[in-house]
Amino acid sequence: MFLPLRSLLCLALVLAVPAWAHTAHKHSAAVKAGPPEQKQWGIAGDPAKVSRTITVRMGDDMRFVPAQIKVRLGETVRLIAVNRGKLMHEIVIGTPDELQAHAKMMEKHPNMEHDEPYMAHVEPGKRGQIVWTFNRAGSFEYACLIPGHFQAGMMGKIIVE
Repeated sequence: MFLPLRSLLCLALVLAVPAWAHTAHKHSAAVKAGPPEQKQWGIAGDPAKVSRTITVRMGDDMRFVPAQIKVRLGETVRLIAVNRGKLMHEIVIGTPDELQAHAKMMEKHPNMEHDEPYMAHVEPGKRGQIVWTFNRAGSFEYACLIPGHFQAGMMGKIIVE
């Protein structure tokens, strides 16, 4: 009986050491972010190159203020999203088609977690930010894609001239 108990203790020790060593290792230090991904509506911006900060307020009336933003082609902007409501809101930049498709996906998977540089999830009473370079001319949108919010009209327009 002594031998099986000793074997079990040794096995437990052998299994515990790698698990302990794994938790002490920081993955984030080993993982480097790749280059920013070019989108139809621009690319993640460099915070050191921000030329303007725009505050976008959002609330439980399912509206953004302002409802329209104009930026210059090539401009890097910091969007500060301020949630004045009691519900979670988000701001996601994209084309109308991309936002529509993403909103439909969010209806099917409402707890889907994602984190892209062109979106900010903002808890009630908090602020979030997006730093974005608008290097493509055109008309784009921003929206809250939380199920029901987009459908209620929670969107705005970005005009890049």
